[in-house]
Amino acid sequence: MSDQNTEALEPITGIEVPVYLDYNFTAGRATARFLTGVKNGKLLGQRCPSCRNVYIPPRGCCAACGVATEEEVELSNKATVESFTIVHIPIPGNPIKPPYVIANLVPDGANISFLHVLSECKNEDVRIGMRVEALWKDASEWDYAMENIQYFRPIDEPDMEVEEIGRLKDA
Repeated sequence: MSDQNTEALEPITGIEVPVYLDYNFTAGRATARFLTGVKNGKLLGQRCPSCRNVYIPPRGCCAACGVATEEEVELSNKATVESFTIVHIPIPGNPIKPPYVIANLVPDGANISFLHVLSECKNEDVRIGMRVEALWKDASEWDYAMENIQYFRPIDEPDMEVEEIGRLKDA
């Protein structure tokens, strides 16, 4: 192509290219036991034999100490809001329409949080220390997934003091 023809073309400054990635996930022993517990309506954590932290979901080893975790701990369906955000931007493929609340929740009996959706309350009423409980789907719908819990909802219990969130009383 000559320089004369090139000058007549508009420069290309960008293109849109959709990318789709499919993943196959193989759960390790700790995750497999956790997901089996969820399939049976139970939240299972693992306790570190050294520092006594209780992890949910369990990782198979302690992030702080680096030692293997084997002791399983059945956790409560009740939890405390450790932090949260109100999501205003829609996520493609997500059936939940904004605005909604995603929270880091510390289940009773654990001291490490996990992420889940809050509902049955006004977004502006969510606060750190708020006590919540899991609302599970009907058992006939349960699978090996955290989606067995539809969401967490507020319960009529006093808020937990911020300094006490995640502090185990009987570790």
